[in-house]
Parts: sequence; structure tokens; C-alpha cells
Amino acid sequence: MKSVSQRAVQIKLVIFDVDGVLTDGRLYFGPDGDEYKTFHSRDGLGMNMLQHSGILIGIITARTSQAVAKRMQGLGIEHLYQGQQNKLPAYQALLEKLSLQSQQVAYVGDDLIDLPIMRRVGLAVAVQDAHALVKQHSHWQTPHGGGQGAVRDVCELILEAQGQLVAQYQQYLTD
Repeated sequence: MKSVSQRAVQIKLVIFDVDGVLTDGRLYFGPDGDEYKTFHSRDGLGMNMLQHSGILIGIITARTSQAVAKRMQGLGIEHLYQGQQNKLPAYQALLEKLSLQSQQVAYVGDDLIDLPIMRRVGLAVAVQDAHALVKQHSHWQTPHGGGQGAVRDVCELILEAQGQLVAQYQQYLTD
């Protein structure tokens, strides 16, 4: 059986869920019906480090939110699939579009809706506060919960396995 590091070294694409992964899973609605979300800034920097290392990022989420679209645009993430109650077709379309194999993909999820993809990818990750069944089907669990730095945990795991983490840190240590 492959170790987590052996799986992570093969990753060329990381797909993240939004609610419960990039956020803490709570949904906030204003009096006008607008939806608000809170994102962790360290997660965003981790995603930037992945992209700077040549690793692609995708987002597949069941909900549709302008806040998500704006955040992903700000991070330069072009592979955004919103409103995907069944996430599998978006996953398969993304693999085909990018000419990747399942073992080259990591998926980060927190709830049952994520299992069909998690059961197919090379590296399945559950956030620390994920549903028990999701944890059971993951290869690795983050030390932090969704919206609390879990995404950064994944980014650094993959960068470390691929020998890119120190180089990413180094750019912040030079004068």
C-alpha cells in the first residue's frame, strides 16, 4: 500500500470542496438574501504556493456563490465548478480537459457528497472535522478543521512530498 507521501508526490491537480473545507461549513445570509463566507488567508497563500510550483487547482462545490467566484478569481483559480450537486461529472470533465489520470489528483472534502470523487483519486484528504465516513475513506486527515487552515495543511503536505516547500518558503526569507 502506498504511503501518503508516495501518493502526494504524484499530484498534479488538487481539487477542493468549498463549504466545510475552504470555509468552516457555516452558511451566513444577510437580510437581502446575499450569502457570505469566511475564508482563511493562510489557505489562500498555500494555494498560491501550489500554483507557483506548477500544481493546478480546481474547485468543485454543490452551492453557487458570488463570494466563491470572487475569491477564486482573486487567487487566479480558473477551474471553478459551482452548483454541482453530483460532483462526479465535473471531476471527470476536469480530468479530460487537463489530460490527467486519477492517481495524479488529490481531492479534499468533508461530507458525504465528496465520497464519489474521494474514492477515485490518488490522494483523498478529509479535513479534521469531516464526517466520520469521509475520514474512513481518506488517505490522510488534516490537523486543522475546514476554514481553519486545513487547505494550507494539504498544500504544504504536497509541496513537501514534491520537494518544493523549502523553495516556496525561501521567497519570503530573502531580502
